[in-house]
Formats: sequence, structure tokens, C-alpha cells
Amino acid sequence: MSDDEEYLVAASCILATAGELNVSTSLVDDEGVDLVFHRRGSTVTLAVQVTARMSTGVLVRQGRLMAFVRSQTFQPRSDLDMLFVAVDVERGAIMTAWLVPSPAFAEMVPEPNNKGRFRFSASMKPASMDRWTPFRLEAAELPRRILTRLAELEEGPAPSL
Repeated sequence: MSDDEEYLVAASCILATAGELNVSTSLVDDEGVDLVFHRRGSTVTLAVQVTARMSTGVLVRQGRLMAFVRSQTFQPRSDLDMLFVAVDVERGAIMTAWLVPSPAFAEMVPEPNNKGRFRFSASMKPASMDRWTPFRLEAAELPRRILTRLAELEEGPAPSL
């Protein structure tokens, strides 16, 4: 993915939260992390692997986003989410996004294909009820969902009995 889409996601989230969210980018992408989010005044971070598809692509024009995650760099953990975004090229804006915690992604796509990639394929249609629907977000919902994920990480795992 190019840096342009990452910067679009980062800037959108910073602006929509009036700077409550801050974002760092990775200089080296050997772990599949593109952006690292944190809330102002907190040390908790959420690493995010971003995969974007443009509105000029055939599948996006048909209302579907398909993407692949390389198994070589994918290591599920509680503080890593997969972010799949459809970008409207004409408006320079996010159309639809799916923010999927990496453990949930690993559970839903347990085996890579014969090329060593995990396949993500989701409908962008509002009435769709595919398996990725619980993670689908409108552009305006994405920053708040990232803040919610950071709050979940701050709380930590539930104590075991």
C-alpha cells in the first residue's frame, strides 16, 4: 500500500477527534504495521495494518472490497488491528472501512491460500450481512472506533477467576 492512503487515514482520525488521537507511522514495514494510534495523555497504543482499495477498482465499483494479508508478516495480538478501507479517489476520502482486531481476523480466516496470503472479501452494501458486517464502519465512525479499541486495551484483559 502507498503512504498516501495511510496519511489519509491518519489525518482523518486526528482531525475528527480534534487531536485526541495521535498517529505515528513506521519507517520499516517488516511487521506489517503501518500506523500506531494513541490517545493524547495515554501510553497505550494500537498498531494498525492498513490495506486500501481505490474507487477506480472494478470490485469497489461493484460494492465489494477484496484484499490480502501476507502470512509472513501477520502475527495476531491484542494490540494489532487490520484496517481495510475503500477510498473515494475523486473526493480523497474514506468511503467504507473495516477495523478488525487481528485475533478475530485470525479466527475468521484461519488458513492462508496457496500463495501464503489470508483473503479478506467484504460487501460495501449497507444491507449486506456478510461475516465482516460487525466490523464495517462509515468513515465518520472510524476515529471513534479506534478510541474505543484504545479504551479496551487500557482496561486490559478481564481478570480470570
